[in-house]
Parts: sequence; C-alpha cells; structure tokens
Amino acid sequence: NLDGLQTRYEDPGPVYAEIAEASRDDATAVLQRAYAEPVKERLIGERIEEIASTGATCAVSVTPANTKRFAPMAKEAGADILAVQSTVTTARHTSRSLRGLILSELVEQLRMPVLVGNTVSYNVSLELMEEGVHGILVGVGPGAACTSREVLGIGVPQVTATIDCAAARNEYLRRSGRYVPIITDGGVRTGGDVCKAFACGADAVMIGTPLAQAAEAPGLGYNWGMSTPHASLPRGTRISVGTKGTLEQILLGPSSLTDGTQNLVGALRISMGMVGAQNIEEMHRAELVYAPSIKTEGKIFQTLGTHS
Repeated sequence: NLDGLQTRYEDPGPVYAEIAEASRDDATAVLQRAYAEPVKERLIGERIEEIASTGATCAVSVTPANTKRFAPMAKEAGADILAVQSTVTTARHTSRSLRGLILSELVEQLRMPVLVGNTVSYNVSLELMEEGVHGILVGVGPGAACTSREVLGIGVPQVTATIDCAAARNEYLRRSGRYVPIITDGGVRTGGDVCKAFACGADAVMIGTPLAQAAEAPGLGYNWGMSTPHASLPRGTRISVGTKGTLEQILLGPSSLTDGTQNLVGALRISMGMVGAQNIEEMHRAELVYAPSIKTEGKIFQTLGTHS
C-alpha cells in the first residue's frame, strides 16, 4: 500500500506496536495520528526495491487521487502490478486538476498490469474493462474491518456483486475477445468463503484478515481498513484477529484447526474435486443454492460448544 505506514516511516515497527497496544476507545485516534505523517516518496522506491530483491512479484496499491503522482515512481522502482483502489471507483474520475485520472491513458503509459477497484456493478465493470484495465476488484463494505455500510449506507452483498461483475466480464469477452479477471475483495475469511467466491465467478480472491492472522504480519494480531484512519470520517475499525499460524499454514497447510481458517488452497482443491471442477473455469459453472441454514443444519453439538 503506497499510502500505508511502510511509506510514511523509516521504521514502522514502533507505530504498529503503538496501534496494537491502544485501547479500543483510543485505537481510531492513534491510527489517525499515525497516518497524519506524510508519505515519503523516497520510501516508495525503497520498499518496492526491497520486495523486488527477494524475487517475489511486487504488487502495489494506490488511491486514485495519488495515482498520477505515485504510479510512475512505482514503475521505475520495479513494481510488477499496480492496483488503483478506493472504496468505490469508476471510469470517470472527478478532481480539481484540469484532467482527472484517465485510466486508458494510465494503462497505455505504464505498460504493466493495472487492476482497478472497487466496484459492485455490471455497468461500471464494463466501463472499466473498456478502459483497458487488466483486472477488476469487486466488493464494497464486506471486509471484516470496514464500516462503510454503516457510515455511508452503501454496499452490495458480496455474492451478488461477484455474480454481476463476472457477468460483465463474460459479456466483455464476447464483445472484445479479451478476458479481464474478476477479483472478489472483502469478506473472504475461510476456505468456504474462497470456494464460494470462485463458484460465483471470481478468478481470484483478495484476502485481508487471513493474512493479518499470519505470524509474519506486522500488525501484531490486529487488522484495520484503508479508510479507518481518515482524518474527518473514519470508515473502518481496528479489529483483533489474533495469530492463527504461519503464512504457509494459512495458505497451504497443514491445518491444525477445523474452522476453515488454515490451508485455504487445500480447501479450494478439495471443493473443486467434490463439485467435479478440474479448473477455475469449470468451478464457475458449479450450481449455486441460497441456503442460510447450511452452516447450522444438523450442527447442534457444534453450536452448543459441546464438541471436542
């Protein structure tokens, strides 16, 4: 996150510790003070170079307001993927500058994969794809730490949003012959959530809380949304997610828990096998059933806490 703590502080460790140690009542104020520190352009390059030096794919995110300023720096420093991301993003960017952010020009200038989000609608997804972007982030408000639905009254259930945006992807493919992946972003906490996202049409998932629960995460068992530190209208909260295991355990297993929060990749593989899907495209064709009781049906001993 080019607007995050890593690009504001030479050593963000003490800042993470202060956030983790804050009381529930003080947490938002502590976050607001921490994010009041300006982003240092030098640190953008340094952080990207640190990631690139490991041989890992370096994906960075930036808000639309800072994209024209930060994106060229990220490209020059060696970033592989750029995500232009805010709570709600469309192809029409209104700003005080003479020319706002024009996504088609950004894609042409950078010559690197550009992901854009977030959105939840068919029409907006089509408009974004027509700008030439390489992926769409789907989801407004479902994240564990997000409070946009309460503060702003906006949002769409994640299953509905994924289905609608995937339909736009399929229509755009029919029109243009170009396939633009859909990424379900938010509300993905367990292996079951991952599997349902793919069944709804997602090509990938963005996960936050599961990564924050990794032993390697810098948040010390806490997670907060990108709008939590907003200076005048916070739209998120700091949540205690604990530490579930290593990053490898959470993503690839082996799992020592039965709640679906470890071995997310293994859960997807087994679910695909059970529905007869040999690849993600076939998983998109899995039958969907609306069943609110599916997690509680026949589970009385689990819900009473008497299982061992």
